[in-house]
Amino acid sequence: MFNKIMKRGNRKVPKSDADALRPSSSSSAAPSSSVPTVNHSSRSVGPASAPSGPAGPAAASSSSSMELSLPLFRDVPVADRQSLFLRKLQICSIVFDFSDSNCLRYAREKEAKRQTLVELVDFVQSGSARLSEPVQEELVRAISSNIFRPLPPQAHENTGADAAGSAEEDDEPYLDPAWPHLQLVYELLLRYVVSSDTDTKLAKRYLDHSFVLRLLDLFDSEDPREREYLKTILHRIYGKFMVHRPFIRKSINNIFYRFIFETERHSGIGELLEILGSIINGFALPMKEEHKLFLVRALIPLHKPKSVSVYHQQLLYCITQFVEKDYKLADTVIRGLLKYWPVTNCGKEVLFLGELEEVLEATQSLEFQKCMVPLFKQIGRCLNSSHFQVAERALFLWNNDHIVGLIAQNRNVILPIIFEALEKNIQSHWNQAVHGLTANVRKMFLEMDSDLFEECQQRYIEKEAKAKSLEEQREMAWRRLEAAVAAKSETEDMVLVN
Repeated sequence: MFNKIMKRGNRKVPKSDADALRPSSSSSAAPSSSVPTVNHSSRSVGPASAPSGPAGPAAASSSSSMELSLPLFRDVPVADRQSLFLRKLQICSIVFDFSDSNCLRYAREKEAKRQTLVELVDFVQSGSARLSEPVQEELVRAISSNIFRPLPPQAHENTGADAAGSAEEDDEPYLDPAWPHLQLVYELLLRYVVSSDTDTKLAKRYLDHSFVLRLLDLFDSEDPREREYLKTILHRIYGKFMVHRPFIRKSINNIFYRFIFETERHSGIGELLEILGSIINGFALPMKEEHKLFLVRALIPLHKPKSVSVYHQQLLYCITQFVEKDYKLADTVIRGLLKYWPVTNCGKEVLFLGELEEVLEATQSLEFQKCMVPLFKQIGRCLNSSHFQVAERALFLWNNDHIVGLIAQNRNVILPIIFEALEKNIQSHWNQAVHGLTANVRKMFLEMDSDLFEECQQRYIEKEAKAKSLEEQREMAWRRLEAAVAAKSETEDMVLVN
């Protein structure tokens, strides 16, 4: 029976059937043909290394017979496992089309590849044998032929919708139909990177700058499962390959620059920030100037795009890590927040106020004094916001003991700045919750320094009286002007009658 299966599996594929078989993202020509890769900005197809295994119309059929003829690793002597690994990698170099029109075609071959990938992952994970240099080269080539592919167009590219809006409103993310294979390929790459048997001096020849750059391009994938694997793998590469660390940081910077100043469209900003949060946590002190420039030129400007709410939590973690490591950066961060403070987007204002509280938590008195004047001018504007959530979030700052302590030390400067905003809220704000919170803050200042409070109140009364007097003078001037115009009009009418 087994011989019959073997003969059936080794039959040649008819030419008509061979022409119909077109696995996606894999060339149908000889191995010298090119494989498409991802271009970050335009998603165009560019050249890359070709898969070493069989590819093209007859590849899927040959993979079936190869799978039937290849034994399991445990069934062969240890000396033959490296060559068997290479042969199995050739099967996994074939890329299939999982689109709706082809999802049911070649199901047997797809399952054969999936089972082979599972076996390869188990073999690498077990550490039963150190991979030789040719095997490692072939392994990276097979992985590259599977994961480096043109990404499908995003929703906003098809519909013309705003990227920020689609990112926030799309509850159902795109899921790549080829994930049953992609997941195992990513798992294989991860196990190879983290394996204690992987020699970094040898592996860096194949996991080179070009490989890392193309890996970063894949972060624009809309599939969150793929981005999660990419995040883990890139973080592991950063930790294991010290030679790649400056290049990885620089490449992430470039992605941020393009996102901030050109496209404002990228699916993986949150995942990249998660990696950076861990990297920043490991920065040695005193902090290098390069890292401070990264804060100023990349992280702080990430507050500018409309879609900041999508990745704000990760961005906040990175920002607070900088301030906790070097308290002198608090002034830089706060002034950067004020620079990009939203004017008409109330949702972003609430996020900024929350971030401001986190940064002020780690701010010391000296740095606070450098930025308190522009800071509380902006807080005063937030207190008077007609959007109750903005006003309420600004008033919540006085619930933080550390911030109240900083305010108390500098009350002579801060209270005169925000006293008018507090009084206007008491007199005319429409929301009762805001009215009550304002009364509590006002009472806190009164108990903090009654003399200063009365002085500010007197100034406010004088200012209001002066403003009222000016308004009355303006109204009187308009009335005199209207009377003069009316008198002139009557005189002209009388002349015309005569």
